[in-house]
Amino acid sequence: MTERVKIAVGNDAGLGKTLKFDLRGEGFILIDGSSVTNEDKPADLTLSATIDDLRAIGQGRLAPMAAVMTGRLGLSSMSVAMGLRSKMQELFVKMR
Repeated sequence: MTERVKIAVGNDAGLGKTLKFDLRGEGFILIDGSSVTNEDKPADLTLSATIDDLRAIGQGRLAPMAAVMTGRLGLSSMSVAMGLRSKMQELFVKMR
């Protein structure tokens, strides 16, 4: 998963913020500009989900809002998530 994210990010994720995926006991993926690591550092936005749920969101099989409403996707900040929504969608498309 980390390698797929690195490829999608390329030279710069274009987020303008740090984004961390908390894979619920299976590790972390931190995106900071063009840097993609597995560090558990503070981030502007943390998305918490299983790897399978993140894949389903990325593949369009699970709607992000439905995932949030059912607890399958946790957000550290709804306002930051809404501000990054279109850029995160672009990133998920690249990760397919």
